[in-house]
Amino acid sequence: MKREQGSAAVLLLAVAGLVLVLALGVADAGIAFSARLQTAAAADAAALAAAPVTFRPFGAAGSPAAEARRLALANGAVLTKCSCPVDRTWRSRVVEVVVERRVTLLGLGTITVRASSRAEFAPVALIDGDI
Repeated sequence: MKREQGSAAVLLLAVAGLVLVLALGVADAGIAFSARLQTAAAADAAALAAAPVTFRPFGAAGSPAAEARRLALANGAVLTKCSCPVDRTWRSRVVEVVVERRVTLLGLGTITVRASSRAEFAPVALIDGDI
């Protein structure tokens, strides 16, 4: 009987440790998922902001990359790539951006979350009244 004394405490401690590890894992998964959604929103905002700036006759000032960078930062991300060439024609164009943000997880340290987005701008829609 003396050999079994304290074994319940050891078992309880092991179960508590397992519950703690599982709780940290679930919390980290939630943080990572939330960061992914926020980063995707930042990428969408950056692409949508940059697209009209590629069309100079529209009256846009600055560069498309600067506008994408500004919107990415406003949404907590950093612009890492902007394929946003200025086009003076009236043809439709597509811009592509990539943004990233660093996120600190509870149990796994820091991760970098990346997201990309594309936006199309059709200057002809300005004349047609579709915008």
